Amino acid sequence: QVQLVESGGGLVQAGGSLRLSCAASGRTFSSYAMGWFRQAPGKEREFVAAISSIGGNTHYADSVKGRFTISRDNAKNTVYLQMNSLKPEDTAVYYCAADQAIVVRRTPSSYDYWGQGTQVTVSS
Repeated sequence: QVQLVESGGGLVQAGGSLRLSCAASGRTFSSYAMGWFRQAPGKEREFVAAISSIGGNTHYADSVKGRFTISRDNAKNTVYLQMNSLKPEDTAVYYCAADQAIVVRRTPSSYDYWGQGTQVTVSS
């Protein structure tokens, strides 16, 4: 079992930055690929970024590529999402998730464990 807790969300002006963190419990954190997803009201849950278990492989949604960076620190059992040049359309609840796989995957159904989410609101 893996327990995930997101933090770092909040209100920011368009063009600003936020850094989200996801703290994980468990001794096997380093064996999981990790992903970030987001969901806006009335919308489907959307892939944002993912990173392999040792951090050597990353994937990004086209909408955030060049603006967001996913990273992880396995010694701290934490995954991060650095979000720069934020836009109002980035407003959503952001979730971290753990996947028992070596290959980085983009679909929510591939992930086994989920955090509670953290709200990100970007004002115009």
